[in-house]
Amino acid sequence: MKKTTLSLQEQLLKSGLTNDNKAKQVKTEKRKQAKIQRNNGVEIVDEIKLSAEQSRLQQAERDRELNRQRQQQENAKALAAQIAQLTTLNRIAQAADGISYQFNHHNKVKTLNVSEAIRQALIEGRVGVIGLENRYEIVPAEIARRIQQRDADAVVLLNSPSQNNAPDDDPYAAYQIPDDLIW
Repeated sequence: MKKTTLSLQEQLLKSGLTNDNKAKQVKTEKRKQAKIQRNNGVEIVDEIKLSAEQSRLQQAERDRELNRQRQQQENAKALAAQIAQLTTLNRIAQAADGISYQFNHHNKVKTLNVSEAIRQALIEGRVGVIGLENRYEIVPAEIARRIQQRDADAVVLLNSPSQNNAPDDDPYAAYQIPDDLIW
């Protein structure tokens, strides 16, 4: 004898507690519930994938920004090194016991001790003053212009030769400035 196991649904149908219509209704309801659960599961998985992709894109954007900032810092360091090298290789010695030459830097009057020839060259624009690591160096005008192309803030003083020409309508043009006047 073979003993067959009947499902609960078949047993209920056989005993007459339910009918075929109710059984079909229950089956369709189960299929609908299973489909909804599958779809919800897919939606959850899609949301997880979407949020993971979004966070990956945000991380990539942050990494690009950090790389750009690092690159800017490296470029600034390289530029500062170029300026320092140009300045130290081409600097003109300052006289410790020379004449004091005063100039304006960040709205403060600064002083350098220079020889008379260097002072005259500063006035005429043949040499310039470069601010380098909390000190000031004097370099030839062409070097100062090259440094100015790289970083305009590094050049503290560079007079142009045309600055010294008095304009035609200058009311004080007839008055002579004494040679020994130093401010």
